Amino acid sequence: MRRSLLAGLLIVAAWALGACAVLEQRDPVQVTVADIDSLPGEDLEVRMLVKLRVQNPNDAPVEYDGIYLKLEVLGSTFATGVSNERGTIPRFSETIISVPMTVSTLRVVARTLGFFAAGTPVEKVNYKLDGKLDGPSFGSTRFSLNGEVGLPGATPVRAR
Repeated sequence: MRRSLLAGLLIVAAWALGACAVLEQRDPVQVTVADIDSLPGEDLEVRMLVKLRVQNPNDAPVEYDGIYLKLEVLGSTFATGVSNERGTIPRFSETIISVPMTVSTLRVVARTLGFFAAGTPVEKVNYKLDGKLDGPSFGSTRFSLNGEVGLPGATPVRAR
């Protein structure tokens, strides 16, 4: 009984390893912000349409059915957005995907008050954009974009 169980487990393990080898390895998609347009919002929110340029560096198309974005500024969530847009990014190609995002005015006010209370100098702003393209077949394609924006002509703001 033990031998047949062990033989069955070995067969399943060999099959799983073979299946993993067959699955295609993909390079991550490259994402940049192409444009930002203003959208109408409610009283305590700011809405914007973020246009992403998504490049597929692979020899196979990337299909997507929905997208999620989260923008962090200085380590805190600043804006989020979702879109049920669907499409295909052809092999070695690029496309523009539009995602409406919402910024809570209360988050902005709380973050700004925190700067003044802490006396934190504001010369540049670090950001991180995380997102995922939801795929119809094999799950999601995740991406992340980090950077910083210098404030031109900014003098450090310090609380007194």
